[in-house]
Amino acid sequence: MKLTVLGFLGGFPANGNGTSSYLLQSGDFNLLIDCGSAALLSLEEVLDPMKLNAVILTHYHHDHTADVGVLQYYWQLHDTRYTEKVLPIYGHQLDKQNFAGLDWPNSTKGIAYDPDQSLEVGPFEITFFKTHHPVPAFALRIVEKSTNKVLAFTADTAYFKELTSFVANADLLMTDTNFFANKTGQKWHMTSTESGQLAKDAHDRQLLLTHLPATGDMTKLKAEAQHTAGSIPVLVASRHLTVVI
Repeated sequence: MKLTVLGFLGGFPANGNGTSSYLLQSGDFNLLIDCGSAALLSLEEVLDPMKLNAVILTHYHHDHTADVGVLQYYWQLHDTRYTEKVLPIYGHQLDKQNFAGLDWPNSTKGIAYDPDQSLEVGPFEITFFKTHHPVPAFALRIVEKSTNKVLAFTADTAYFKELTSFVANADLLMTDTNFFANKTGQKWHMTSTESGQLAKDAHDRQLLLTHLPATGDMTKLKAEAQHTAGSIPVLVASRHLTVVI
């Protein structure tokens, strides 16, 4: 399977880069993970948005959902259809108002996932783990059924040790890395060193830092994560970075 980063910043777009959104592909199946600000423009550069097969949302903060509305309009206003007549958008029902907004006539349909059950979406099996965040948010563990390759994504979360077993032995771990190592006080996202330590403790094969701060030296952020990750290769998200898993 192949992951393409569409947007990777936390909170708001900056310097021409958007917020959290990722395209995961297996064969001819295209899954959009989160749909943050500027996601649609970035997606158009790598894939016809009408070729999406499904969208899954980790939570409903705007930096993960800002482009859901314009994606719905895109599907409503374009006549071309490939495999999907209506685009399924998977989300949780712990926020009923935002979940209800996933329905749009003749374009998208909200489908509830049960965080306590595994979910099959095309070639993927997805399991969920509730994170530490101000709103209900869920980490994802996505297994490509034909190969047993694993993508683990922390979604938005503060570090907590129970994450380790959920993301263990992933072929690629994506972590919410919104802070440098010197961050103090209340944290609803992880620091660079916490991301590295999580990957090391979980024995993951590769680490991708994402949900990045809009300012600061990303070389330093990577070095801080690498220090605690040890020998695990560390990547820093960038627009249209692709990783074959």
